[in-house]
Amino acid sequence: MNVLPIPASGLPDGAVMPDHTLSIVVPMYNEAENVEPLLARIHQAMEHYGQPWEVVLVDDGSTDATVSEIRRLSAQYGPHVHAVELVRNYKQTAAMQAGIDAARGSVIATIDGDLQNDPFDIPRMVYRLLSEDLDLVVGWRKDRQEGLLMRRLPSRIANALIASVTGVRLKDYGCSLKVYRGNVIRSVKLYGEMHRFIPAWLATVTTPRRIAQEVVTHHARIHGQSKYGISRTFRVVLDLVFMYFFMRYRTRPGHFFGGIGIVLGTLGSLILAYLLCLKLFFAEAIGTRPMLFTGFFLLIAGVQMVTSGVLAEMLARVYHEANGSSAYVARPRQAPADKGSDGWHRSGPLS
Repeated sequence: MNVLPIPASGLPDGAVMPDHTLSIVVPMYNEAENVEPLLARIHQAMEHYGQPWEVVLVDDGSTDATVSEIRRLSAQYGPHVHAVELVRNYKQTAAMQAGIDAARGSVIATIDGDLQNDPFDIPRMVYRLLSEDLDLVVGWRKDRQEGLLMRRLPSRIANALIASVTGVRLKDYGCSLKVYRGNVIRSVKLYGEMHRFIPAWLATVTTPRRIAQEVVTHHARIHGQSKYGISRTFRVVLDLVFMYFFMRYRTRPGHFFGGIGIVLGTLGSLILAYLLCLKLFFAEAIGTRPMLFTGFFLLIAGVQMVTSGVLAEMLARVYHEANGSSAYVARPRQAPADKGSDGWHRSGPLS
């Protein structure tokens, strides 16, 4: 069934995989021809893994025989292959979130269902995640098997733009092959089309120092058709604007709107003050000047932005308090080395 070559890369010599459980999440949409070869490839790659693992196949409302293939092969392979069936096509981000919600592993790997990512890279990425105490290892398709003009060039531009805005320096944001620490990715909820910004989302709950990238194998598509085109570039730009706002002003939206309001209000006030001086000291007519309307517009817009900032600040506080969420995420405290100690220092009696 597998026609792809077996990559030479693997775990370092003598490497011992730390104890963990692994969930492999695969969102699929109209990939009926790829379900069977992908599952065969995954089992071939994980044949000697040595740690408990499972596969979560998410059918994103496919209109072909994908869901039938998933059901058939889940029954054939056994209970470690789980199926999640969405009632309609919610797009890749929602399908990925559904798979993460269903995953039980302490480590979660996500991979595309089109056979372009290679499951043989997963063990090496998991080993790096655990041995280097990382929260995320991102695949880097260094030798990408796709067209330059329609896929690789726009992707490079988008990667550079995302890196400059978010501060998370990666060479390939779009690769779906990623390995996460389970408790970290579960602390982030994905929606919209934010799957391409997952490293930036994780940077809101962890540090970029715990995010790394790993060169992975990339194959040309064999079956089916790509679900992406040049049109997604416009959606990336809109999502990037939202990501910039969320990363920097999620807990203080008043600073964002208020800052804009102060600038606009100041410009409008200066314009109106200038026109007032012309009217009082030089007796010039200002009633028909476009600058008068511009000044009033900027002043009113500034007041509206400041008001929006106050309302946004109140909504942010209500949101955080109602959901019990915090403005920070801290790692669990380490247990004391002395098992008999309760962690408190007690002074001896005074002499």
